[in-house]
Amino acid sequence: MEPICNKTCLELSFPATDTEASAGIAQLSSGLANHGLPPHKSDDVKIALAEAINNVVEHAYKGIAPANVQVTCRLDRDRLDILISDTGHPLPGIQMPDGTPAPLGETTQDLPEGGFGWFLIHQLTSDIQYEHRDGCNRLSLRFNFGKNA
Repeated sequence: MEPICNKTCLELSFPATDTEASAGIAQLSSGLANHGLPPHKSDDVKIALAEAINNVVEHAYKGIAPANVQVTCRLDRDRLDILISDTGHPLPGIQMPDGTPAPLGETTQDLPEGGFGWFLIHQLTSDIQYEHRDGCNRLSLRFNFGKNA
């Protein structure tokens, strides 16, 4: 993992594996905090980042050799923009899930193991965009934290 940092940009590329993704998420979270991410937004950003990157690891590279995940963060006074890029499988239908959570069921045994990641990402971000172009998935997450957020 080799970060390239300046005052407003943090970039990181790492292999799409569980271990590397976990280390990358921790490094990005720490780097954003050091670059001035408001503390009241740090948990939201870390959760959304973890959900999005773990989706890449678990689904985009399912059945194929994992390549790198590229994450670029642009931190401004009023917002944070994150771009997550990979060359894995595109999202089904080449569109982002709407974020509807999985049904809970009636008993504890009926609780689903997953199905809440996209719901969390939608809830925690101010804006989210997805495109698949030239063999590359690009997921953009925006977090507003200015006076009007």
